[in-house]
Amino acid sequence: MKSFIFKAGTRPSQLALTQTRAALDRIESMLEGVRFEMVPITSVGDTDRTTDLRESPADFFTRELDEALLNGEIDLAVHSAKDLPDPMPSTIDWFWLPWREEPRDVLVLAEGRAISDLPETPVIGVSSERRAAYCTKRFPNGIQKNIRGNIEERIAQVDSGDFDLVIMAAAALFRLNISDRISEWIPLDELEVPEAQGYLAITFREGDEKMTALRSLFMQQVVFAGAGVSNKELCTVATLNALKHCDICLYDSLIDKSLLDELPPNAQSIDVGKRCGAHSKEQHETTMLICECARQSKKVVRLKGGDPGIFGRLAEETEALEKLGIPFRVIPGISALQAATTGTGMLLTRRDISRGFVALTPRLSGGGLARCDSEMKNSLPVIYYMSIKAIEPISQQLLEDGYSPETPAALIFNAGGEDEKIIRTTLEKLPDQSQTHCIKQPGLILVGEITAYGYRTDLGALQGKKILLTCSEAIQQKAADMVRNLGGHPIQHPLIRLKSRLNAKLNLEQYDWLAVTSPSSVRSFMEIVQTQKLDYRTLPKIMVCGRGTAAEFAEYGLRADAQPDSNFSAEALIELANQILKPGEKVLRVRSDKAGPDLAEAVRQTGAKVDDIIIYDNEAILHEELPDFDAVFFASASGVESFIAQWGADSLADKTTVVIGKPTAQALEQHHLTADIVASESTIPGAIHALARRLVSERLR
Repeated sequence: MKSFIFKAGTRPSQLALTQTRAALDRIESMLEGVRFEMVPITSVGDTDRTTDLRESPADFFTRELDEALLNGEIDLAVHSAKDLPDPMPSTIDWFWLPWREEPRDVLVLAEGRAISDLPETPVIGVSSERRAAYCTKRFPNGIQKNIRGNIEERIAQVDSGDFDLVIMAAAALFRLNISDRISEWIPLDELEVPEAQGYLAITFREGDEKMTALRSLFMQQVVFAGAGVSNKELCTVATLNALKHCDICLYDSLIDKSLLDELPPNAQSIDVGKRCGAHSKEQHETTMLICECARQSKKVVRLKGGDPGIFGRLAEETEALEKLGIPFRVIPGISALQAATTGTGMLLTRRDISRGFVALTPRLSGGGLARCDSEMKNSLPVIYYMSIKAIEPISQQLLEDGYSPETPAALIFNAGGEDEKIIRTTLEKLPDQSQTHCIKQPGLILVGEITAYGYRTDLGALQGKKILLTCSEAIQQKAADMVRNLGGHPIQHPLIRLKSRLNAKLNLEQYDWLAVTSPSSVRSFMEIVQTQKLDYRTLPKIMVCGRGTAAEFAEYGLRADAQPDSNFSAEALIELANQILKPGEKVLRVRSDKAGPDLAEAVRQTGAKVDDIIIYDNEAILHEELPDFDAVFFASASGVESFIAQWGADSLADKTTVVIGKPTAQALEQHHLTADIVASESTIPGAIHALARRLVSERLR
């Protein structure tokens, strides 16, 4: 396969070259047919060794690389994230890589010296106001001097006696493999560090499609969520779930503040609300903040009062993300409209009293007032409920009332469902579209200029692809969340149901080890333990095949005693068993009825005694029809068998098949099919990310 080569700019210091090469190698390992060629570029910050960094311009270390980008000499540049100016030039786009090196600062002294060896008035090298303030407090008698040079040169100045100590970022020392030069760690509660410290950032030309595609691998989906009205009980489950898994929440003023209690302990919350005459942030500032947080690879929730799409300035915020190619999702909410009507008995629709309603604002852009006369009301969009069978007379009536035949219109079927379908047309052609598609689902008719608009659905690494998830109901939500987060459209269609054998006899106290190879096995095992009220203290040591299974045990407060370092699979567990089991030790292997005895037999080869017990069965789930999809994810051989039995192997023609591991791939081979993607790590994240990497690689090539 011919590789596509990106030219990556970097500063020429040893630290910059080392951290850039490491980052690019890591990205290369994720992609197929993509390579990076480093291009060293000297910045003014590298040549000017006299300017105090506290007084240097914002682009001191980035200006020359920006110029090389804009001139087309390089495709991207890699920086320490804290070196990026704020704000960034409008012609340069950027993002942070999601992995972070140790963020804390450290003290570095000459080799062999300790803090207790410092003179009464130590000479301290400082390079920022925050570090200077720390030194003033920690070493009040110290003499602070500006220090310049790369990492090695600063350390050399300390070793030569020019300085007694210097404060440095631990990340730099770790990346250069000289962390042994750390004399003392500085706790974060004593010296806060910039949010960007420890991260690397990549910059590129604004609008570069290939780099936008590359960035999509590292972008988290932004969630615009309706908080409902000022009552937490009227918030949707989907919004609560988004809050529980975000890194940062940007919230409006008119929400129930107790919703913020749902945030993870380390999540950040920022009030960006607008109230009459008192804006915490202007709209353009909020929009920019959403884009910045997303480009920092954070999970962002934009929490809006009521419903995001009703007078919520939603379009301005989503359009900014669309321009950047960053995926997003919108969760509707209960608005004040429903609370004030349905909640009070003043129903907007009541048989023989009201067949509909008008909702509008008298406010113009800028805060002025506009007349709400009949002419303006007649220009508002019209929505018809329970109307598909009456589409012809509705269209004819609107035409007779003076609507133009070219008025945009749309049919929306199963709004909000996984199989939602939108057909855009014109008023004149509306009846023909209904007859052509003949969809047997609940539908709405929407007439008006707004039907010409819509969210982009092709953003993110998965580009809006419909991913059919066939895994068991227990892991559907995790898989669906991952697909959405990477910009895909999950179609939740479980094909198997797991049924625990609650009467299984385990006799835990007689075993030295418990061997488990899947999260599903953990759930069934723990269900049996709890149903039979078995004593947790009788549990043997636990060996698992990977992080996903270990994490499932952690949900029950149990720690796995042994797991492979990589290549999470049954094969890796066999290798681990060969290393840790002693002859004669007793092992309890628990599995499903479909897993087979091969692993137990392999473990017996170590000299251990193995009892192989089935603790749950895979039952096929039958569906009336197969939904439309672009790619399918199989998490087990039984899922493959259920799919083929219901729809046949031909239904996978021209579809991308993703499997969680080799046994699942072998199940496809039994039907003369080859999996397109086999996860290198046998976990749900491993499989979904493998699909994302494949799609991004294709876009880059």
